[in-house]
Amino acid sequence: MMRGLAAAAAALALLAPFTASAQYPDRPVKIVVPWPAGGDTDNIFRPFAPLLQKQLGQTVVIANVKGASGTVGERDAKNSPADGYTLFAAHDFIHSAYYTGVTDVRYTDFDPICLITATPSIITASPKTPYNDWKGLYAYAKAHPGEVTVGASLGSTSQFSMALVEKAAGLKFKYIPYDGLAPRMNAILGGHIDLTDSNLTQNSKVQAGLLKFIAILSDKRNPDIPNVPTMKELGYNVVYAVSRGLMVPKGTPQAAEAKLESACAAAAKDPAFAKAMALQGTDVDFRDRKGYAEFLKTDDALYKRVSEDLGLLKKR
Repeated sequence: MMRGLAAAAAALALLAPFTASAQYPDRPVKIVVPWPAGGDTDNIFRPFAPLLQKQLGQTVVIANVKGASGTVGERDAKNSPADGYTLFAAHDFIHSAYYTGVTDVRYTDFDPICLITATPSIITASPKTPYNDWKGLYAYAKAHPGEVTVGASLGSTSQFSMALVEKAAGLKFKYIPYDGLAPRMNAILGGHIDLTDSNLTQNSKVQAGLLKFIAILSDKRNPDIPNVPTMKELGYNVVYAVSRGLMVPKGTPQAAEAKLESACAAAAKDPAFAKAMALQGTDVDFRDRKGYAEFLKTDDALYKRVSEDLGLLKKR
């Protein structure tokens, strides 16, 4: 009798992990956004969170863990338990920050869940600058090398986009560090910097005369800002968009990853998400775990090459 009870207990112990996985999630899920509230990444994942929550059947909360160009939140997410209850809101900075020596955390420290969006960058100028278009900016920057100030999160996408423009045009900018888009926009609105990388979300400020759009880094002009030229039509092969997705700490149970992947797929297809992203000047670009993994591998190689081309690559 005792042997029978022991055998039954052992069998239940073996089944316990699978039962726990099948019940995932049974408590709130956290999305770590590594920048302040009000920035682009925050504004993209906030409307996504309730849609993900609807699919998972559990509360999904946003945790803004800011600092050091996104790397404080990145490390916080990496060091969280690999149980499916901490997600990381990542974008391409995960490559640029690594290759420029800002952090030693790599995309391979996480498991990809889904890519959800892509946001084309726009060269944006303070209204206090003496130029209103690319021709004027180019002429001024050529005549004043190293004097045009650019607000950027150092080692992140906002520096890379502008560095690509800088190199393609043969210009020399001066970079001023800011932790995320919101502080950069406050600085440029106050006239403390000349340029920054922004996007279509700032169009109302442009229309109000508070900012100036110089050029968009997309293949084609955006119909919402038809008078803003692309860098390609200005003669420079610079195309750049910030891609965002969700990751989990490496080693997260496959059952949890699969549940998150399917929930992300349904949330990304929700018409409410497309509507919210249109307001953010952002394209919905869903890719599943396999597709996101392939994207990350290609993107990582690109950022390594660009870091080297720009003289920003740190040897390890």
